Amino acid sequence: MDECTKRLLQRLIRRIPTQMLRTTLEKWGRLTAAQQRSVDFTQPKLMLTEKLLTMCAESGWTVKHITELEMIYVIDNPNLGMWYALQLMDPEEDAQAVELTQFKEQFKSHLGELVRHVSVKIKKHTDDAVWIRIAWGDSFSRPNHLKPTYVVHHLQTPYVFVTSLTSKQKPLLSQAMVLSTRHQAIKNANLSGRKLTAIRNLLMKQYQQVFPTNYSSPLAEKNQTVSNLHIEREQAESAAHRLQMACEAFGGGKLPQLQSAVYKLETKFRDHTNKTMTEQEEPFRCVVKFASTNLLESLRHCASSGIASTPVTPLLSSIPLKGRNYFVITDNSPGPSQTRQPQK
Repeated sequence: MDECTKRLLQRLIRRIPTQMLRTTLEKWGRLTAAQQRSVDFTQPKLMLTEKLLTMCAESGWTVKHITELEMIYVIDNPNLGMWYALQLMDPEEDAQAVELTQFKEQFKSHLGELVRHVSVKIKKHTDDAVWIRIAWGDSFSRPNHLKPTYVVHHLQTPYVFVTSLTSKQKPLLSQAMVLSTRHQAIKNANLSGRKLTAIRNLLMKQYQQVFPTNYSSPLAEKNQTVSNLHIEREQAESAAHRLQMACEAFGGGKLPQLQSAVYKLETKFRDHTNKTMTEQEEPFRCVVKFASTNLLESLRHCASSGIASTPVTPLLSSIPLKGRNYFVITDNSPGPSQTRQPQK
């Protein structure tokens, strides 16, 4: 067992919670029945790690085998890092005909032409998502498996989700994705979050959308929270209207768990009592961030309960409508304008 395999396995076992380790190893399928029986999962993590390192040496496991185990864990637990959404642009005529085998061959080939040393593993998940693990190297160094990039793409859709991607690696990944999916370009979708499922559902509109209607009572009947508030009879119509407007803006039922929305302000300072700031030619710049464990749910509640006014301002309703959570506000446009998503 080489040093790279040892370090990768040690780091991975430390990441996997003990209560999940048995299930993850079973899905991996590399342990024999005798090896599985010999592992005591009640032991401290340090002793478990040493036991698995011994098995690794005895079984001849390589980096390839350990990366398989890592992918199983990451696919089952996708909310461990910050995900950024990209959008493919201008599909070619045969873009819809690209199937998995063709995509895998093309992606590995194109990325291999751009990067001399790179390791790519591609796995199709049960929900038809294609998961890609990329360990990057360069002309002089071998792939670094300790800092891989993960990419998730549903074939025949324009959306790509990435995590742990540096600004240096982004052009390389973008070019390989564009060529292998038969598109002309790729851009930032200005959407990010720690819950991959949430940002995917938001972009693909995979949540209950509510459309304008003249009849708000069905929504009011469905929402038990409103009915349980015992709103006085004369306020019932107003409450039902607020609920309708809130659901039209943010959706009904269970909403994607988006954690934040960022608004970058580049506007003129307007305050007649402060001439020093008002007369400056340079725009006033600041950043406003809304954060919550479930931002869309919080905003919907604020609007339906009367804490926020209705109809909902486009600055907030644009989050689900446009599938974005990063905006720039300028004096030249009344609403959010598209901008380049900041990289971390």
